[in-house]
Amino acid sequence: MKNFTGYKCSLCGTEYLPGQVTYTCPKDGGNLDVVLDYDSIKKKFQPEDITSRTESSLWRYLPLLPVGEPEGDSTPLHASGWTPVFALPRLAEKLNLKHLWLKDESRNPTASFKDRASAVVVTRARELKSEVVVTASTGNAGAALAGMAAAVGQKAVIFAPKTAPQAKVAQLLIFGAKVILVDGTYDDAFDLTVKAANEFGWYCRNTGYNPFTLEGKKTAAFEIWEWWIEAHRDWHQKDSPLDNHPPLTIFVSVGDGNIISGIHKGFKDLMALGWIPNMPRIVGVQAEGSAAIANAFHANTETVTPVSAKTIADSISVDLPRDGVRAVRAAMHTDGTYVTVSDDEIIQAIAELGRMGIFAEPAGATAYAGLVKATSLGVVGSDSPILVMNTGGGLKDVRAAMQAVPSAPIIEPTLEAVKKIL
Repeated sequence: MKNFTGYKCSLCGTEYLPGQVTYTCPKDGGNLDVVLDYDSIKKKFQPEDITSRTESSLWRYLPLLPVGEPEGDSTPLHASGWTPVFALPRLAEKLNLKHLWLKDESRNPTASFKDRASAVVVTRARELKSEVVVTASTGNAGAALAGMAAAVGQKAVIFAPKTAPQAKVAQLLIFGAKVILVDGTYDDAFDLTVKAANEFGWYCRNTGYNPFTLEGKKTAAFEIWEWWIEAHRDWHQKDSPLDNHPPLTIFVSVGDGNIISGIHKGFKDLMALGWIPNMPRIVGVQAEGSAAIANAFHANTETVTPVSAKTIADSISVDLPRDGVRAVRAAMHTDGTYVTVSDDEIIQAIAELGRMGIFAEPAGATAYAGLVKATSLGVVGSDSPILVMNTGGGLKDVRAAMQAVPSAPIIEPTLEAVKKIL
């Protein structure tokens, strides 16, 4: 692709041509950033060329992506992204906030943010003519890969810990992927995936390992950018210019660190193109039982020390975050921060979002739980415009959801019984 010039190591800064490397930096194992040809893009495109496109998926941003147009214009591959943003005025009032929105990634084809990365990685795999794509997953990344691969007839292999929620395992199987459950942690599955990919010549999608995962996830930042432009227009029409308010603050749950890094990368691309004047503030939220990146941030270091992760939010339960350095920087370089929340706070957040008509899985509700904590700590002010990311749908982990609500009563089929309950 003309707009894809190569890679740059996020640690040592070494640059590579597209064919020189595939996954991480050979020198130090650092994550690679895909380098776009910003000068070429600026010559060919203006922001209006993007915002005027009619494509209602992440592929509306094709000029800013390092892959070509995917095959088949009516597959689920073309349904990823372009998720809605909802206003939450009742929760805003409860938290003493003037402006609160939620971007609902559960509307993606396999009901999670991970569809963005998988759509781009599968497209890249087809360009490379890879026979098999493999990934490690606690469920969401695997489901996303399996679904996107099924859409174009790509073979997929998924390694998942045997503790993965059954609803997520069901998705993997229904989409026709080869599913292998590992008697170990996500980190064990991750390491095994890399070994298998090297042994059998498979293309590895692993989060924080394959640089194209970040390229898919950055498209959420592009959508936020477009939505924010419209918000400016609306506010100006109401004689309440947004320029008089603090910058947008984005709350996102963090496990491996690839989603927050991807959102940061998207805004960095927009800055490099001169299409935005400044960065939004990015706040990462981790479960207390899986807080390796938050620990590093608050210690003011990029050295991420592994933890023994344990949290109800399986999607962000990670011992050793594979994109930890860039995840620390995402908050550090945007005047953001990290907040940690307990499993009880996550469960409560599931219930609160549910009463707004949003069914979030534990990892998705973690971002809102972080906002609740942040308001109590004074991390955000009442005037701060807030956008919360819900990264996955609640049907992926029904067992966790049932902990957030009282059990439904069982009654005899009589009106008297109904009156007694009421």
